[in-house]
Amino acid sequence: MAIKDLREFIALLEKKGQLKRIGAPVDPYLEIGEVTDRVSKAFGPALLFERPVDRAGGRDYRMPVLINTFGSYDRMAWALGVDAETGTWRDLDAKAKQLMDLLPMDMPASMKDKLGVLMGLKDLAGAGAKEVKKAPVQEVVFRGEEVDLTSLPVLTTWPGDGGPFVTLPLVVTSSLKGRLNLGMYRLQVFDRNTTGLHMHVHHDGAKNLREWEASGAERVPIAVALGGDPVTVYSATAPVPPIIDEYLFAGILRGEPVEVVKCITNDLLVPAHAEIVLEGWCDPKELRWEGPFGDHTGYYSLANDYPVFHVEALTMRRDAIYPATIVGRPPMEDCYLAKATERLFLPVIKAMMPEVVDYDLPLEGVFHNCAIFQIRKEFPGQAFRVMDFAWSMGQMMFTKYVIVVDEDVDCHDYSQVAWRCFNNVDPDRSILITKGPLDVLDHSSKWERHGFKMGIDATRPLPGEGGHTREWPDALEMTPEVRAHVDEIWKSLGL
Repeated sequence: MAIKDLREFIALLEKKGQLKRIGAPVDPYLEIGEVTDRVSKAFGPALLFERPVDRAGGRDYRMPVLINTFGSYDRMAWALGVDAETGTWRDLDAKAKQLMDLLPMDMPASMKDKLGVLMGLKDLAGAGAKEVKKAPVQEVVFRGEEVDLTSLPVLTTWPGDGGPFVTLPLVVTSSLKGRLNLGMYRLQVFDRNTTGLHMHVHHDGAKNLREWEASGAERVPIAVALGGDPVTVYSATAPVPPIIDEYLFAGILRGEPVEVVKCITNDLLVPAHAEIVLEGWCDPKELRWEGPFGDHTGYYSLANDYPVFHVEALTMRRDAIYPATIVGRPPMEDCYLAKATERLFLPVIKAMMPEVVDYDLPLEGVFHNCAIFQIRKEFPGQAFRVMDFAWSMGQMMFTKYVIVVDEDVDCHDYSQVAWRCFNNVDPDRSILITKGPLDVLDHSSKWERHGFKMGIDATRPLPGEGGHTREWPDALEMTPEVRAHVDEIWKSLGL
């Protein structure tokens, strides 16, 4: 059975000794952030702050804050359905194979083959969102003047932040034709009923807003869910193939559909088992200065103009829990979300580039700054083909550094990778400098949202490749026989 909601996941984490309840009063203004940062850096448990307080205002929020929920490899694996008793992080590879077997990654050219693919999609039909009429998240309803976002324990996590930010939101938008999108875009709380909507130009949600704006619409329906089952929360961060939506993707991973409910003030569908939902609208032409924000790069992302989200209704459970995360210099909770994406989408990468053996997204690369590919090299220039293909794939287009190593190099062993880079790379032969899109959060580029990137070919050159004509030396390695013999006598050596 899939995990139904946040409460079931909390119970699992508590059973596994992976949740710490904190009964002492702690302020969402900087204090919860500092505590969580220390625990996260120490690879500690999920935290449930049972008594968040506003020290300056002298009030209790009366709503616990859950944070660092996904902040370990084990918790991330359990969140995605790996058996908490017998499974390990590596069992995400089986989940990845399950996805690859089910999802059509490309649509064939011929009508006959298209029909074949669509017939195959019938196996996915049962995983689509299941709409219900009554939902826990609508037990309590505030509308109009009753809405007060300042009553929520929204975190200000770094001293230079422009204000309090909702940091783990599932933002629901739709295209004009009603195709839903679930994305995770931070919200800066401006006052009782308005927030910023930090939606980058590259995001599918921003594409939906542009579509509505082009139609002349002045009010685009928006909904924001906080909490829900952990797979749906993860799905809002995942680079889902365009042929399916995030609810369907979550249903496939869960093995059963996500229950959704229609909003009270618009037709958007939100997770029925969420903790809190904000309903409202935005005018794509109405922008407001948002930020700065202490971001996952470890630096403050710069303030800029972003759309304004007007909240018309706030619904919640009677005993709602406020879910949050903080980001900063890695390792942090979001790193494990990125690592889950790395594992789940490896089969997709391999299907598109059969020479790829494995790949790694280093935590210090903060999702989009570095990717290391381990390949089976067969022809000259193949490493550069991998670089070019990587930069053409969805969100990997933002990757600033692509490093390519041979199949005998473990791409997850950064010492091995560095050794090959420092010894195999000739700057004239092995480096590719190109230009393309960059993440909005990249502060190093001379331009915003685009700039230069580097590919590093750390593979062994084939004869004559790139003008290299010298003999290539073998790496040092002991014979298997000697290694086996030393293994046998090792205990007797007293080492």
